[in-house]
Amino acid sequence: MRNFVRNVLAQNNSRGSTVIIKNGRPQQISLGWAWYGKKIGNGNDRVVYPTGSLQKVLTAAMVIQLMNEKWHTHDRFTQNTKISRWYPNLKNADNITLGELMTHTSGITATNTEIDRGNNNTEDDAINWAVDNANSANPGTPGTYLYNNTNFILLAGIIKKVSGESYETNFNNRIINKLGLANTFLYQNIPSWKTDPISYTWDGTKNYQDAQYVKRTLATQLPGAGNMFTTPMDYYKIQLALTDGTILSKSDFHYLTHLNSKVTDYSGGLYLDNGDRLKSAYGNLTGTHFGMWFEMTTDNRNGLIMFLNQTAGDENTQKQIGYQILEHIKRNTFIAN
Repeated sequence: MRNFVRNVLAQNNSRGSTVIIKNGRPQQISLGWAWYGKKIGNGNDRVVYPTGSLQKVLTAAMVIQLMNEKWHTHDRFTQNTKISRWYPNLKNADNITLGELMTHTSGITATNTEIDRGNNNTEDDAINWAVDNANSANPGTPGTYLYNNTNFILLAGIIKKVSGESYETNFNNRIINKLGLANTFLYQNIPSWKTDPISYTWDGTKNYQDAQYVKRTLATQLPGAGNMFTTPMDYYKIQLALTDGTILSKSDFHYLTHLNSKVTDYSGGLYLDNGDRLKSAYGNLTGTHFGMWFEMTTDNRNGLIMFLNQTAGDENTQKQIGYQILEHIKRNTFIAN
């Protein structure tokens, strides 16, 4: 398996760190340099990778946790609660439900969440900007699918408003501490003895070209939507925890991934396919060359978590690389989505 995975990555001029799950057993397999200039290898204990949109399922999961905790109080809310409860000054908020944020069907059309604005943002800075930016755009029709980071930045704000504590505090307590994760951090909390990787491209002849990294200014624009850094093995533990009762129960996971407002295979940060037998998500960050993708069986028995820091193609190309590996893990089980 190790030789096969490394060969597939090498043949496709890609580098990164993966976790292969076969029959319930995870194995880390990596190739190349996470930081070419300092010769820090992918898979090195010091390296924590940006996850981009692979974070979104955790933001949505924390909303479900809070929904459960508030169920028998006067602060009770559901997927059908209008978000004007938390954002009275947001355009069209009276017509947008919480569930529509979690399924990208809010109708919010605002863009440029990943255009680096050059500021080190607090959570409130990022959330307030997202509201102002959404208000400056013409709203679409709620119920229409449009993938948009703004939805999950707004969810981060709702977590703060409902709990009375920051998204960061909730994330640390509900995810990191709960699971005992030693290699998972929001960007601002990455310790000095860890490092995020550099991303590169293959230019047709050479590896490790056009070095780009995730700048603090970009990461702090995306609370709840793209400011988490982790390893493939920690992300595997997170996937287990989404149904084993540590983060969510199986029934909570079903609720999360079958929200009423779902109009595509996407709900609560994940895509479910093949009759709910497969789960997946893809992430990257504008201005970098990272490609983060996972696809696993929903029983967590088989699958792939692939964090690439050198890419030689677009999202579909990266998924095709992963699909080659998935077919080697368990034939005729996965899809090249």
